[in-house]
Amino acid sequence: MARIPIALQLYSVREDCAKDFLGTIKAVSEMGYEGVEFAGYYNKDAKELKKIMDDFGLKVAGTHIGINTLLGDELKKTVEFNSILGNKFLIIPGLPPEYIGSKSAWLNTAKIISEIAKELKLYNMYVGYHNHDIEFKPLEGEVPWDVFFGAADKDVVMQLDIGNAIYGGANPVEILKRYPGRARTVHIKEYPFTAPAVGEGEVSWNEIFELCETIGNTEWYIVEYETPGRPPLESVRRCIENLKRMGK
Repeated sequence: MARIPIALQLYSVREDCAKDFLGTIKAVSEMGYEGVEFAGYYNKDAKELKKIMDDFGLKVAGTHIGINTLLGDELKKTVEFNSILGNKFLIIPGLPPEYIGSKSAWLNTAKIISEIAKELKLYNMYVGYHNHDIEFKPLEGEVPWDVFFGAADKDVVMQLDIGNAIYGGANPVEILKRYPGRARTVHIKEYPFTAPAVGEGEVSWNEIFELCETIGNTEWYIVEYETPGRPPLESVRRCIENLKRMGK
C-alpha cells in the first residue's frame, strides 16, 4: 500500500495564521506536516503563498472555497490562482440553502458541480464536496450524501470528514466502501470532538486507513482539529505525533 502524505487544514490554526502567518506555517512544517489545505489566503496573492510554501517545504493539498468562485467568469480566476499555487483540489466546504434544501436541489447541485468537474479536467484539477453532519440527516426519506454522490460525476471528489460524518450518524467505513475511488482527500478528524487529538477518541482509524490506502484512491490525509480549551497549535502537533505513532 502506497504511503499517503499528511497535510493540515489551516482552518485549524486560523487565529494563529491571522496573527503570524509565516511563524505558523514554519511551526506546521517543523511538526512534520507535508502540506496544507487553505481556507482563506490571509491577504496574500498566489505567488507569495507559493513562495512561502516552497520556503518551508510544504505542498498545497487543497483549498476550501465557496461555490461562487467556481461559477461563470470566476472559475477562470480560481483556476489561475490555484495553478500558481500548484493545487489541484478545489473543495466546497458547504453550500447555501438553495443548493441543499430538498432532494431536487441536491440533484441539481450534483449537475452543476459535475459540469464544473468537466471544465476543471482540462486543467488537471478537481472539484469536491466536504461534509459536515447535515448531509447524513434524512431529507424526503433519503440521505443527501447518497443523493448527491449517486448523481454526481465520478470525478467529483468526495472529501469525507470522518468526525463530522460520525457526528451526523453515518459510518465512514461504509461510506468508503460504497464509493470506491472517490475519497481523493480525507479529513482526519477524531470523534468525539472533545478528544484531545486524533487517535485518542472512538474512531476505528486502522480500518479507515486500510480502505483509503486500498480502494479509496486517497492522495492526502488532511488533519482538521481543534480541542476545546487547548491552544490549536498544540492540538495539531499532538495529532501529527499520534499519526506518526500509528505508522502514518
